[in-house]
Amino acid sequence: MAATAVRPGRVWNRVGIYTGAFVFSVLCGFPFLWAVITTFKQDADLYNPNHNPFTFTRGATLSNITDLFETTPYLHFIVNSVVIGIIVVGITLLLSLPAAYALARLSGSWGRRLGIGIFMVYLVPPTLLFLPLSRLITVLGLQDSIWSLVVVYPGFTIPLSTWLLMGFFRSIPRDIEEQARVDGYSRLQAVIRTVLPLTLPGIFSVVVFSFTLTMQDFIYALSFVSSSSRMTISVGVPTYLIRGDVFYWQSLMASAVIVAIPVAFLYNAFLDRFIQGFAMGAVKG
Repeated sequence: MAATAVRPGRVWNRVGIYTGAFVFSVLCGFPFLWAVITTFKQDADLYNPNHNPFTFTRGATLSNITDLFETTPYLHFIVNSVVIGIIVVGITLLLSLPAAYALARLSGSWGRRLGIGIFMVYLVPPTLLFLPLSRLITVLGLQDSIWSLVVVYPGFTIPLSTWLLMGFFRSIPRDIEEQARVDGYSRLQAVIRTVLPLTLPGIFSVVVFSFTLTMQDFIYALSFVSSSSRMTISVGVPTYLIRGDVFYWQSLMASAVIVAIPVAFLYNAFLDRFIQGFAMGAVKG
């Protein structure tokens, strides 16, 4: 039996797709590669314009990583960021899940309008909310405390998370809940046993979004926290490693690589669920 002929146009389409994917991968991976190389370079090697920036002319060194942990409270920065992120994620899920379900299921035609109103809150620039939030933190007596960030961050994570989960709840047929109630479950039991397992991709997307926002925020973390023992990574690292016009590039890159590696593994391990959550939330919302 003769082999099926492959159309030249299809071949060139595949070549174009793989070429574009390769170029895109190189562009996305280059900053990380540069950070890894810079992390292990010596000063005499990094700042010499005659040396190849992609090779180790004077050999690699671990002193930049040890300096990061010995000269800065880097571990405190990591612990503070993780604690804040976990608490904010918990608060976000606790409030956005019932709100999204109520707006998607119980509010009828007003659910979408209220959802849009909640989403509009997320679009307000953080700089416009700085003064009223500063007043709120002062009244609560939370200055120079990680709890000030725990109070502030849910105001940004909950609106978008609610909007995202609304779209996900709408993608789940009502018949599933009705069948569970026919079997004797209450509404709450039906939601927990039948609906929530189907919304796991959306829940994971909310977790990733909320945790990422808390890790990368700079404005509020800089304004509300001043003690080094309470700083987050986004503020503590540049505060200690950027002194005037002196940049400790190797240690800066080391701090970025140390944080990026576990985040990269997490994204890749749950990439399918992450994409599914955002795609379904966007299409159905």
